[in-house]
Amino acid sequence: MSTPASNIWGTAPSARYEQLAAPFRPLFAQVLAQAAEADQSRASLAAVIQQLNALGLPRWRLPQSYGGHGATLVELFTLLAELSAADSNITQALRGHFGFCEDVLSAKDLAWRARWLDRLSQGALLSPGSTEVGSQARGDFETRLYRDQAGALRISGKKYYTTGALYSDLISTIATFEDGKTYSVVVDLKAPGVQIIDDWNGFGQRLTASGTCVFDNALVEDDLRPTDQRFGHGQSFYQLYHLSTLAGIARCAALSGAEELRKRARTFTTGNADVASRDVQLLQVIGEVASQAYAAHAITQQAAQRLEHTAQAVIVAQQALQDDDPEVALAELEVCLAVNPVVDATLAATTALFDALGASATASDKALDRLWRNARTLANHNPRVYKSRIVGDYLVHGVLPPGQWRVGVAS
Repeated sequence: MSTPASNIWGTAPSARYEQLAAPFRPLFAQVLAQAAEADQSRASLAAVIQQLNALGLPRWRLPQSYGGHGATLVELFTLLAELSAADSNITQALRGHFGFCEDVLSAKDLAWRARWLDRLSQGALLSPGSTEVGSQARGDFETRLYRDQAGALRISGKKYYTTGALYSDLISTIATFEDGKTYSVVVDLKAPGVQIIDDWNGFGQRLTASGTCVFDNALVEDDLRPTDQRFGHGQSFYQLYHLSTLAGIARCAALSGAEELRKRARTFTTGNADVASRDVQLLQVIGEVASQAYAAHAITQQAAQRLEHTAQAVIVAQQALQDDDPEVALAELEVCLAVNPVVDATLAATTALFDALGASATASDKALDRLWRNARTLANHNPRVYKSRIVGDYLVHGVLPPGQWRVGVAS
């Protein structure tokens, strides 16, 4: 969306950012132009994601020697906010892939790291597959890993929230092995015994392919990797990823509201001008929505700087820091501080934009409601009600944030 206010969201995170981001912006503009219709028709994002892959977005964080740009986390989350302002479904569909990349970059096992850097440099896309639904205990997984008679590693079970699986080549999943321990493994999504079911029925983020993946004696592509080797700042990374997506949605609310007000011809006799776009109260509404978007972006950027500091500490330590490492704990606390202000700002922005517009703004073909629906859905992915308590517990009692959380029934 081209508007006079398209450059008001803060300074670029680096001197090179504009040059790095420029190749993606024409595609972002095309995505935005089609976003409302895509939401209504539940169109596949496969073609767009392949275009982004061809442009190199999934490899942005990789070293230049592996086809990337060595982008910082601040640069990455800034660009993802731009993408989310076009269509947050696409950003969310790539979340698992970027998380896997971060895990690879932080890996202590240098042979495993080099092997996956090579695979990623060739354009492989991964989706996540950890969560299960049902009555299993917290921290337990019903999905099982085992060796067949030939000694090959296989997997059977069912995962939910496999976001982006329909658009990916591989899935990074967690399961319990014969020794009773949990491990991370990678499975080819096109392998025999793998079924992807697009049964995500949330009212928002409809196009993310966040449904079910079934493994039926499927061959595992990579060997067992203990889950305690996964990058310790993963919880902060995945949460901050949501915040950058939300910040982009808030920006879209401001720009969409401005565009709709600019085109609006009808006015009320109780208004302040004969042209809606000159009505000072309506202009104020758009300005307030833009302020919410600016705040969401600025807070996310601030937290991203802390997480970048943590990522650099991982590189210096040459191993993935654990959950209780001070660097990891401080990053988690700062992200916890950021969650509620960003969520509140985005939900406010995606609601208030309608106050500057007429009833026609609720037309289904405009799909402006998708912005609130998407934001509300993302805000529910991780329970934000706990975040402020975690910060308070640290400030009052010195209690560090809890480690990687799991969902399930209390044992």
